[in-house]
Amino acid sequence: MASYNKFRSFVEDVAEKVHNLGADALTIALTAAANAPVNTNTVLANLTQISYTNLSTRVVTITGSSQTAGTYSLVGTDLVLTSSGGTTGPLRYVVLYNDTPTSPADPLIGWWDYGSDITLADTETLTIDFGSSILTIA
Repeated sequence: MASYNKFRSFVEDVAEKVHNLGADALTIALTAAANAPVNTNTVLANLTQISYTNLSTRVVTITGSSQTAGTYSLVGTDLVLTSSGGTTGPLRYVVLYNDTPTSPADPLIGWWDYGSDITLADTETLTIDFGSSILTIA
């Protein structure tokens, strides 16, 4: 299972009302091992993404956004990425960003490290498994 890492700027962005996680358009970006994200990146423009020419939609479907006893959970449907018309990748990092805000534009939230590069052949899929929640804030 891929390990989750948050971008440091996400904490400040939440406190300063950049994100409305339950309503904004959250999207996945993909990078290869040579272009690893670091926790000090702040916006999508800081990353070097792979080509998405042969890839299906990367928009995350949010199904729940709530807090219980002071712990917030963002829940979403697992995202299935499908390569169609050729190969996709290599990719290693799956980055979650918010495509809605304009200032800052495309702020980063977190990323998952798959441990090694993955290349999807034509018609192959990669399921981004969010588990019981995409993220929690306690």
